[in-house]
Amino acid sequence: MQWLQSSRWTTSPYYAMVIMVIACGGIPKGYDEGGYSASVKLESFRIDFDLVPSRWVDNPLGLTNRVANITSFSVLGAVFGALLGLDLNDRLGRLTSWRLACIIWAIGTVIQLFSCGLYGLLLFARIFGGLGAGLLTVTSPMYLSEVAPRSTRGLAVSMYMVVLLAVLAMGFFINYGANLHMAVTRSQYRLVQGIPLIPVGIAFVLSFLCPETPRYLASKQRHQESKEALALLRGRVITDPSVILEFEQIDQQARQQASLKSISHWHAFKESQLNANYRQRFWLLMTMQTISQWTGGNGITFYVTSIFEYAGISGVGLSLISSGAYGIVKLVMTIAFAWGLIDIFGRRRCALTGLALQLTAHIYMGIYMGLQPGSAGNKSASDAAIASVFVYAVGWSIGLCTIPYLYGTEIFPTSIRNVAYAGSMGLHWAFQFAVVRVTPNMFESLQVWGAYLFFAMICTLGLIILGIWMPETAQVPIELVGELFDGPWYLRWRARPKYWDAVPESNETVAPEEPDGKNDRSQWKQKESEV
Repeated sequence: MQWLQSSRWTTSPYYAMVIMVIACGGIPKGYDEGGYSASVKLESFRIDFDLVPSRWVDNPLGLTNRVANITSFSVLGAVFGALLGLDLNDRLGRLTSWRLACIIWAIGTVIQLFSCGLYGLLLFARIFGGLGAGLLTVTSPMYLSEVAPRSTRGLAVSMYMVVLLAVLAMGFFINYGANLHMAVTRSQYRLVQGIPLIPVGIAFVLSFLCPETPRYLASKQRHQESKEALALLRGRVITDPSVILEFEQIDQQARQQASLKSISHWHAFKESQLNANYRQRFWLLMTMQTISQWTGGNGITFYVTSIFEYAGISGVGLSLISSGAYGIVKLVMTIAFAWGLIDIFGRRRCALTGLALQLTAHIYMGIYMGLQPGSAGNKSASDAAIASVFVYAVGWSIGLCTIPYLYGTEIFPTSIRNVAYAGSMGLHWAFQFAVVRVTPNMFESLQVWGAYLFFAMICTLGLIILGIWMPETAQVPIELVGELFDGPWYLRWRARPKYWDAVPESNETVAPEEPDGKNDRSQWKQKESEV
């Protein structure tokens, strides 16, 4: 309990400022999914980049491909940006990498604003800005997790998603205001697309008041700087006993992980495949990432303005307002998920409930689009179609939108965690790019309803595969997670650690790492006593 008591000082204004500044790293991704994706519907943008439908009457597929490229190419850049974090975060430090990512994203955004109808330059700028946005998705949560004490780490990291989704929702309303009050000129879409430069710029300046993470400094043997940063974050003097206690635990973890630096990424990957227990965990996470994106995933969010129009909402203005409401629902449900549902109901229940809600929404939308498209038919059917989009938002938010991020940090031992998690994030971004890129083509070639049928099939497979293969990890100490993957694969759904009753409900010491190879309880108990 000593550690729990020592972690209650984290309400200092300085600590809150640091959390909010770094959480602003979610603005580029959130605004790209909300504000930028909606700005493609503005008449000024359509005219400037030749997206007016009347010019593509003889080639509707060409227009679809052009819109899809403009929307998705930042995600393509983010694939490589996320992988860059694997090296830069350790080489430059978390804070310097965060600032570098902001600069890269800002340069790409400025080039976008002044592309002046040049399609090729716009695509280059989207990829370049995406590099920074992708790097921020890795660096921001890592920084937040490393400055927070154990008792509030989930809350600190969840602020990243809160900021991301708040900006996503805000972006739709900004587009609505610009569409309503501004003339159809380049200034209209430039203002909309340039707005996120302001909060990110403010956060960048304030980042020079933030310290490097104590854990990174300790890993580089910069002990005095680590203590000073820790005391500053906790609002205590460097000689305070609670600061000394926390630093000793941080330093102990750094020493335990020092030997891992000599292990190459290739060696760690081979270990993840040669050990049967590790291999099951690795491919479960990869499967989860695959399912999460191909159930519609972020593709629905990127094109939700068009989807509301398909559901019967007429006019750009109304569809933008509905899209903003969609973003607010995602924000509220993600907050509920991060601050309660994930620990009360557990990972399995949230994932399966979310998939079931997504499946329900996809089935109805598929039937509606096949039999009663648009608003010309039954008004009640159209209203139900609109409601189903919000049902989808709830399911996505409490399920596979966030769970793969959390699950990937829980199920691996330190020796392979970095490589396995980085690999899963690379796959995440690659599939997100694929989904965002092909969704408009699926709507075009499969007449909308066929796309929803495809998404429904993936949801069904996800319910079956994850329902059988995914063990519950809530409240399971990391050092015992390996036991969940022992025994027959088809019994994963009810797996529990063999020594569950022997594990204390609240262990506030630094948990020892899972022993390599087979899970040996005697090894774990010996490591626990050493800590």
